[in-house]
Amino acid sequence: MMTPVTDVIMPIRELKAALPRGKRLLGLDIGSKTIGLALSDTTLTIATPMETIKRTKFKNDVARLKEIVEAQGVGGFVLGWPVNMDGTEGPRCQSTLSFSENLAGVIDLPQALWDERLSTAAVERTLIEADRSRARRKELVDKMAAAYILQGALHAL
Repeated sequence: MMTPVTDVIMPIRELKAALPRGKRLLGLDIGSKTIGLALSDTTLTIATPMETIKRTKFKNDVARLKEIVEAQGVGGFVLGWPVNMDGTEGPRCQSTLSFSENLAGVIDLPQALWDERLSTAAVERTLIEADRSRARRKELVDKMAAAYILQGALHAL
């Protein structure tokens, strides 16, 4: 996977060095209708599903992110990178880059991308095995996918 490095996005291996000591990472699974959120612990070891934001206007979405950043001591973001199964970048990648750039204009924290291929499928499978109803799976899947993405990034750190 070729992760783009822009003025906003840094390589995952540099993210830890860019974080102030004791700060957390916030994982984001950015969809067109929702944003799943997961939060790391301060030792950058464990990702915990947090919440799902129902997307409205960017201004409203980012206002909620700002609240979380301030309340939880967040020092950086890990955004799910929605590459296609063959590793190519499609329109969802461009949408994620646009979100990343807009987010950086409002919240000046380091960002990195993490391959999110199969994250939703893995979470769905886990929820089915846990015998969760379809309605409950729908309620949980986005924030759990964000935790799956963030946990992968934490392992890489």
